[in-house]
This record gives sequence, structure tokens and C-alpha cells, in this order.
Amino acid sequence: MSVVIVTGSGGLVGAETVRQFSRAGHTVAGVDNDLRAYFFGPDASTKWAAERLAEECPGYRHHNADIRDLDALDRIFGEYAGDIAAVVHTAAQPSHDWAAKEPFTDFSVNATGTLNLLETVRLRAPEAVFIFTSTNKVYGDTPNRLPLVELETRWEVDPSHPYAAHGIDETMSIDQTKHSLFGASKVAADVLVQEYGRYFGMKTAVFRGGCLTGPGHSGAELHGFLAYLMRCAMTGQQYRIFGYKGKQVRDNIHAADLVRCFLEVARAPRAGAVYNIGGGRHSNCSMQEAITLCGEIAGKPMDTVYLDDNRIGDHIWWISDTRRFQSDYPGWRYQYDVRGILEEIHAGLQTRI
Repeated sequence: MSVVIVTGSGGLVGAETVRQFSRAGHTVAGVDNDLRAYFFGPDASTKWAAERLAEECPGYRHHNADIRDLDALDRIFGEYAGDIAAVVHTAAQPSHDWAAKEPFTDFSVNATGTLNLLETVRLRAPEAVFIFTSTNKVYGDTPNRLPLVELETRWEVDPSHPYAAHGIDETMSIDQTKHSLFGASKVAADVLVQEYGRYFGMKTAVFRGGCLTGPGHSGAELHGFLAYLMRCAMTGQQYRIFGYKGKQVRDNIHAADLVRCFLEVARAPRAGAVYNIGGGRHSNCSMQEAITLCGEIAGKPMDTVYLDDNRIGDHIWWISDTRRFQSDYPGWRYQYDVRGILEEIHAGLQTRI
């Protein structure tokens, strides 16, 4: 029996991980206690997704446990000891705005929770592959120092800059920058995962994601950009645009494309690998462009309001350079672009709102 343990298994990436690894023939155990509902309210609850997994994935076992509870983790890992092939860690407090409200909660989930998992894996399943969903917020607001050019609907990096063709790579510094408290807690987790790979020789991989999205996202204003945007388009709820003229750019990767990256790593792992991952030049949009697309797909114009104040630590322009991952795993390809992602989100929301 080959077991894969997925934390945050009811979330967007976690649920997709359960589905794909189950289809690949693994027994999957999920760890999730629906903290998302605590962070963002009942509309952001992942309970519906966890219940759906039990129907879709034969053999899936759900553990209602908190990654901050080291004893609970030890019991779960002890149950599967000797059979654990991989751990995919997607559980997190994911919002830089929310982190400022409860810094201790944010750090305990993102940093201490990750340390708990790493140490449990080292002691209980040292040969297992450990895959971690980090964030591009580990780079803080350094991307905002890039030479940007204002276009009609978006900001773009100056065409003469090395990042113009492919996006931002992993050599960008994570120092001397404003991270937000969320970014700081994710930096701590990110470096820990690298160190357990380099110091202990564990098979670890860090994915520094741009916007991770898809129809399984329980979008909320503070997290889940495209899913929340489409919900507002469909319901008529007003959407608030925070600063930068609504021209801030994000690259967007469908959770299914991301999890196929995880499958590649699980098959051929490395130690201490770090990858920027997102939609890259293949799949990106500005806020203005996304609003237009959502209105087209939903069949009605969106109700938006513009606020001059941008969010602290928000990126004006982010496009991931994914060439390092594609070089290590040349068989991987994108299956979704922004329009394809939004059309799937629209279809999924029709059954839930």
C-alpha cells in the first residue's frame, strides 16, 4: 500500500491533490479541520469539498486534525508508518491581510505547523517525498521595484528587463523587503522545507505559487482572487478594487496543472528543490482584464468600486518564470489558460450559489 498524506485536503489545491493521487493508484489520507471558515467566514468553508472527496475517491480517509497539534500528527503518521510515499502540505493561513489581525495564529499555522510536519516525516517516514506549497509573497514587495510601464489595461515590466520575456525567477532576493506578516511566516516555512532537504537529505520540494485557482476554490475577498471575482459577477455583489488603477497583474495557474507538477516530483524527487510556479506568460491577467472576462462569461457587467489604497505588500506585477521546473520535468505542460480557468469556475459556481 502506497499512502499519500495531504494537509489542507478540503482546500483548492489539497482537494485536487487528493483526486489526482487517488486516480494514480495511491491511498490518500487527508488532514483538514476547516480553519478556512474561521479565517474568512462560513462562505469560505471547505466542508463541502471534503464531503465530496469521500464520494469521489474510494479509500480516501479524512482526519479532522490541526497541523499545530503535534500529538495528533504523530498518531496519524503512526497509523500509516512504513507505507507513506509522499506528504503534500497545502494547509495554510493564506491571506496577508488576515495575518495582521492574528499574528500568532498566522505564524503558528504557517511556520510551526510546517515544522511539526517536517519533523514528524523525518522521524516517521524519512524516505517520503515532502512537497510544500509556498508563495511568491516570500519575495515581499521587491517585485514592485521593477521598472514598470503603464499600458491601457495593465502594468508591464519594461521590455528591456531580463524578466520581460519569461517572468520572475528564483534568484530574486527574499531579503530587505516588506513581506507582510503572512509573507514572513511563509518565508520561515519555505526555508525550513529547504533545510530539511539540504541538512537531513530529505526529498523536499518548495513551490512558490502565484495565484492558484480553479473551480474548487471557496473564494473570499481576502483570498481567492478569480473565484471570488466570478462569484461577484454571478451574484451582482459589488467587487472592491484596491489601488494600482486596477491594472495589477497576476499569473494564474489551475490547481489541476499545479498538482500535475506534484505528481512529477513524487515520481522523480530531488532534495531541497525550489520552484516558482504559476501561469507564467501562458496564463496571466490584470484586474481590469479579469473583470472584463468575468462579465463576458457571466453575461452581465460587474458592479465594481475603486479604492485608492492598495493592500500592504501587494504586488503590482507578478508573472512566474517556470523554466526551472520545466527544465527538471520536461514532460509537464499547461492545460489551462485564464479564460479556461474562469469558464470552469463559472460552471462550478452554478451548482453552489
